[in-house]
Amino acid sequence: MFNPSPIDRNTVAMRTAPDNFALSSNDILVLIQQHLLCKHASRLPVLIVAAAYRTVESKIGERVLSLNAHNAADLQTGALGDVEVCLENDDAIVTAYEMKMKRISKSDIDTAVEKIARSSYRIHNYIFITTEKIESECEEYAAEFYEKTGGTEIAILDCLGFLKHFLHFFHRYRKNFLDYYQELVLAEPDSAVSQNLKEALLTLRKQAEAE
Repeated sequence: MFNPSPIDRNTVAMRTAPDNFALSSNDILVLIQQHLLCKHASRLPVLIVAAAYRTVESKIGERVLSLNAHNAADLQTGALGDVEVCLENDDAIVTAYEMKMKRISKSDIDTAVEKIARSSYRIHNYIFITTEKIESECEEYAAEFYEKTGGTEIAILDCLGFLKHFLHFFHRYRKNFLDYYQELVLAEPDSAVSQNLKEALLTLRKQAEAE
C-alpha cells in the first residue's frame, strides 16, 4: 500500500503564494463596499462599472466611451446612460448602464424605454445598477420589454452583486480592477468625487493591503 510522506506546510505555502500577494476578490469587495458607505458616494457606482470594463476590454472586445460629467443631464448630453459601451472597433453603443442610489421604479424603466426608442443605435442591453433592494415586480416589468423594444434586454442588477461576480469571473485581473478604479476616482473633479472620498479610498486600500 502506498503511504504518502507527511506534507511540509511551509513548502506548500511557498509553492502556492505568489511573489506579490494581491488582495483577494472578497477583500476588494469589502473595500469597495466600505467606500460606497462614505458620504456623497453617488458617483462611485459609475466608476465601478467603468473600471470593470477597462480591466477586461481587450479580452471581451468591448470598450467604454468617455464618461460624462457627474451632474450632466442625459437630455443635455444626449447620453443613453451613465456608462456607455461599444464594440471594440465600432462607435455604435450596444450596452448602456444607468446607476441609481435608490430603488429602481417602473417609472425609471419607462424612461429607459423612451431613450431606447429615440436612440439611433441598436441597443442590446440597458442595465440599471442599484445600491438598494431590487423589487421582483420591477424585474418582471423590465423583462416585458424585450419583445416590445425589438430585442433590447432591460435588467436590474445589484451594484455589489455585479462586482462580486466580476471579480470572481475575472479573478486573475482583480488587482487591475482596483488599480483602474483608483485611477478613475482620483481623476474625477472634486465636484463629483470629493477630496475626502479620494483620501478614503487610499486609506482603505492601504489598510487592506497592510493586513
